[in-house]
Amino acid sequence: NTLGDLLDATNYMLAKYGFPLVDMEKLRKAVGNGALNQLRCCFPDTVPEEELLAYVEEYKPYYAQHCEEKTAPYEGVAELLTVLKNRGVPMAIVTNKPDEAAQRLCKRWFGEWMDLFIGERAGVPRKPAGDMVHIALKELGVSAEESVYVGDSEVDLATARNSGLDCISCLWGFRDKDLLVSLGAENLAEKPVDILDWIG
Repeated sequence: NTLGDLLDATNYMLAKYGFPLVDMEKLRKAVGNGALNQLRCCFPDTVPEEELLAYVEEYKPYYAQHCEEKTAPYEGVAELLTVLKNRGVPMAIVTNKPDEAAQRLCKRWFGEWMDLFIGERAGVPRKPAGDMVHIALKELGVSAEESVYVGDSEVDLATARNSGLDCISCLWGFRDKDLLVSLGAENLAEKPVDILDWIG
């Protein structure tokens, strides 16, 4: 759950340049599609694109330096990953977070379970494009047919479709059940242990 640190970093940027701060609910709806989209949703519409791009380049290293202050796994995730690891299930994290922050967070919180971490990188289309997932599948040595994508947002649903993977939608994350179902989510996990119904 990275929302606390994402909110603090976003509001740091807003305050620094004299814009109104955002609350957790606004941020929750803004995250998931990369830093540029996140700041575009949180900064006033009057901010021109060139100026916003400069803010994003300042935001990324600031967030990377402060991304471990409030962030922690959701309850039950460590137990789930332990079961999957013990069953020999290859696992990777693919995220639209900037790669520097993604590598730090993933190694700290999930290093003992995950085989691979991929964050937003220059030259690689971010989710919902399937490119990052295809890189992960290749490095893990598995096919789309024998894999499943687990996520909590509309971006994840679209990424799974674009990657040729089935999707399990988590209901404890950034989006609510009604939105996910309205977008076609069928495999719903109320809590982490529910994922074992589909994997392993």
